Amino acid sequence: MNKPYQRNNNFRGKKDLHKINNFISAADVRVILDDGEQLGVMKKNEALDIAKGRGMDLVEIAPNNNPPVCKIVDYGKFKYQEQKKKNEAKKKQKVIETKELKIRPGTGEHDYQVKIRNAQKFLKEGNRVKFSLRFKGREMEHSNLGIDMLKRVKTDLGELIRVEMEPKIEGRQAFLVVAPK
Repeated sequence: MNKPYQRNNNFRGKKDLHKINNFISAADVRVILDDGEQLGVMKKNEALDIAKGRGMDLVEIAPNNNPPVCKIVDYGKFKYQEQKKKNEAKKKQKVIETKELKIRPGTGEHDYQVKIRNAQKFLKEGNRVKFSLRFKGREMEHSNLGIDMLKRVKTDLGELIRVEMEPKIEGRQAFLVVAPK
């Protein structure tokens, strides 16, 4: 015969970072109510009785303190509010991308100017720009032309940039990485 489903308030999933109710291991805890009122230090069992009397959970919010700080709250609501705070912080953070522009030692003047305009646009958006210059065949013998081109890029972008990686050759490629000031 199947048992009906019962909600287990003491269940903790793997993602839960807080100990609740009987999972709290400390004997004495500092207790705070959901409205911020402090009840002080008391035995864990007393705190659990108060929480059950209010129909709420005892949640350990600062386990490293001595004694640990626990709050009497509705655990589902507490997790929801924490998730909202986390999502809000995620919205505010700025992710810096690295945009790559490929050029060649023989790139024509117009194409070069288009690459510089694109780099300026990326830098204004707050992104890093990586210029990669690939040598083919005998171009390797004149690698100084490639390095000169990357130095020209650096001078043309001038005041907009902070150089993160100076022009250098690795195998058949040369790189220059710049970021906005």
